[in-house]
Amino acid sequence: MKPMTEPQIRSAFLNCSKGEAKRLHVPRNLSELDWEDLDFLGWRDPQAPDRAYLAAELDGRTVAIALRSSGAASWQARRSICSLCVTTHSGGVSLLVAPLAGKAGKQGNSVGAYMCTDLACSLYVRGKRDVGVKLHESLTTEEKIRRTVANLAAFVAKVTA
Repeated sequence: MKPMTEPQIRSAFLNCSKGEAKRLHVPRNLSELDWEDLDFLGWRDPQAPDRAYLAAELDGRTVAIALRSSGAASWQARRSICSLCVTTHSGGVSLLVAPLAGKAGKQGNSVGAYMCTDLACSLYVRGKRDVGVKLHESLTTEEKIRRTVANLAAFVAKVTA
C-alpha cells in the first residue's frame, strides 16, 4: 500500500459529511507506519471507542469508510472469524457497521460486517500479529492478501451501492 497523508484520508470518506471527516481523529503516526505491510489502514478513535475507520486504495483511488461498533456482547468471548481476512479470534472480532453513502445513509441505512476488532487484518494475514491458535489454510500469504483486498472491496461496494 502506498503511504497516505491526513488530507488525502480526510477527503476520501465516502459515507460521512465533509464536516464529519474534518473533525474525526486520524492517526498521528502516519509517517511511522510500515505501509508495505498494510492492505488498508484501519484505526479506532481513542476519544470514541465505538468509532472506527478504514482507508484503502482500491482500483487506483483512495477510499475511506466511517464505521461504528456494537457494544461488547457475550458472543464476543466465543471464537469468531473476520469477514475481511478470515482470521479466527477468541473475542477479537466485532460487528462494525457503516452508514451507506449518499441519500440511503442519510435515511439511516447501513451495512455491517464482522471484522478484527483492532482492524489489523493485514498484520494477521502476514503473520506479523499473533492470534494464538491458527487454523491451517492451504493458501499462500499472497493469496490471503488478495482475498483480504477482495473482501474489503466487496464491503466498500456495499457501502457505496
